Order: sequence, then structure tokens, then C-alpha cells
Amino acid sequence: MNSTLDGNESGRPFCLLAFGYLETVDFCLLEVVIIVFLTVLIISGNIIVIFVFHCAPLLNHHTTSYFIQTMAYADLLVGVSCLVPSFSLLHYPLPVGEALTCQVFGFVVSVLKSVSMTSLACISIDRYIAITKPLTYNTLVTPWRLRLCIFLIWLYSTLVFLPSFLHWGKPGYHGDVFQWCAEAWHTDAYFTLFIVMMLYAPAALIVCFTYFNIFRICQQHTKEISDRQARFSSQSGETGEVQACPDKRYAMVLFRITSVFYILWLPYIIYFLLESSTGHSNRVASFLTTWLAISNSFCNCVIYSLSNSVFQRGLKRLSGAMCTSCASQTIAKDPYTVRSEGPVKGFHV
Repeated sequence: MNSTLDGNESGRPFCLLAFGYLETVDFCLLEVVIIVFLTVLIISGNIIVIFVFHCAPLLNHHTTSYFIQTMAYADLLVGVSCLVPSFSLLHYPLPVGEALTCQVFGFVVSVLKSVSMTSLACISIDRYIAITKPLTYNTLVTPWRLRLCIFLIWLYSTLVFLPSFLHWGKPGYHGDVFQWCAEAWHTDAYFTLFIVMMLYAPAALIVCFTYFNIFRICQQHTKEISDRQARFSSQSGETGEVQACPDKRYAMVLFRITSVFYILWLPYIIYFLLESSTGHSNRVASFLTTWLAISNSFCNCVIYSLSNSVFQRGLKRLSGAMCTSCASQTIAKDPYTVRSEGPVKGFHV
């Protein structure tokens, strides 16, 4: 059983970060700033990613684009879901009771982050198949099977966390900004172990196994190509550059996304395990580890925009289309601008 957290004092609102409370504004200022800031970044960043995928057809040539877009939509929904605690902290009335609100919010965010984690595991499997079985890849990985896989990802993620509504325990700390979730809804060691065994551990093992073998195979291919070019160069007297494994660069982008995901989620998972097994909780650690993990929903956008040249071209195309649209709207609102340019040019000529 978790240690009971102290209730509100002197009529002050419930704050996980008590040192962020200001009486002048009468709400948890630090929590509001962190959550609203992350919410804006997550929503805007993933909207851009989704639009870029529609503006850059080359991005859809990779089968992994199915999973990347699934992650983008899941992360976008995380950002939209974070509006709930944001409005609650700003004292907007909740449509339903606080207990049900925080339970649903915690469940929804847990499912959405599970979708991201499972998608990353599927991406690594997809790249592993592409490198180990290149001749049969197109027959093994078809659009129909990819859509089925994405459906199963959502279904599996929902089923893993569904027992939280059957009083198995708390699925995470996402709803702890609500007082009821922080004080009355407790984690359970067996349910935590169930989540680790059904989600965290399999996903991590799959990612480690597949990327280890991907880079090992790419290294072998690069070495073989280097040896062949060395033999050819010694016979012809010409030297050439060694071509790296063509899938390695794209795999590196996906590996960065996966690595950042687990780096940001590792403190949360460690705290989740320790708190569930020992029963001792800490408000500050709970809040910081939870929202550090949620911040990953924005980091994917940054990594993809900095690492993928095709994505960068799509982003430039999107920004160019937006600038053109803005310019055409400006001209439409002020038609005299166009008419006045004609006589001026003619005068100078």
C-alpha cells in the first residue's frame, strides 16, 4: 500500500510541486507552465509531422512511414489529452467527477504511449526483415499486413491497460495532477509486473535484438564491399569510395528515435517499479519522471526533422506552400497592390 499523501492545507489547491504555488494567481503555477508548454509543443510538432508526410510522397515509400505516422497521431492525441489536466489546474470545471476524469486520463495516456512503444518495436522488426530477407521483403510486408499490424497495436495496448478499470491497480502517474489519483488510486506490485512483462520488457528486448543484428549485418556488408573494391582496385589500379550499407543511415534515424524514447522513459519506469514494490511515493519525482516521459511525444518531431533529409525537403515544401498561401491571401485582400506595380515598372523601363 502506498504511503498516504498529505491533503490540502489552508484551502490551497492540490499541487504536486508545492513550491510552485503562488497565492496571487491561486493555482499551481509551475505545474501549469510545464504542462501547458509541453502540450503546445506536442500538438504543434506532431501536426507539422503529419502534414509533412502528406506533402512529401517520398516519405511514404518506406513501409515504416505507416508506423511513424501512427506514432505521430498517438503523440498528437497525447497532446490533446494533456489539455484536460491543463484546464483542471486552471480551475475550469470538469465535465465528470475528478475520480473518473483522472482514471480515464491516466488510462488514455498509458494506451497512447504504449502504441508509440509498440510501434517502435514493430519498426525495428520491419527494418530487420528488410535487411535479412531483402528478396522476399515485398511479399512478406504488404500494405494490408501493415494495416492489420497497426490495428493489433492499438488493440493490444488497450487490452494491456484495461485491467486498471477492474481495480487491478494504477497504470501510471499521468493522472496524479488530480488529487484523487495521487492520494486514493494506488499502484499494485502485481499489476506493475504484469505491465512490465507484457509491454516494457518485450518491446525493449525486441529493439535491442533487432538493431544489434541490423548494425552487425550492415557492418559485414560494408566490410565485404570494401574487400571487393580493394581487390578490384589492385587489379585495375583505380581507387573508389566505399559505399556504406544503404539501409544503415535510415536505421540510424530510427535508432536515434528509439534511443531517445527509452532514455526519457527510463526514469519513469524505474520510479514506477520502485514505488510499486516499496510503497513509498514522492510527489516531485512522480511529476518530473511522468512529464519527462510525456515530453518524448515532441522529441520524435525534432529528431526526424534534424536527421531525415527527405523530411527536411517536405518541411520546406510545406513552409513554402504556407508562405504562398499567405501571400495570395494578402494580394486578394489588397488588389491595388498588384495594379500599382504595372505603371511603376513601365515608368522605369
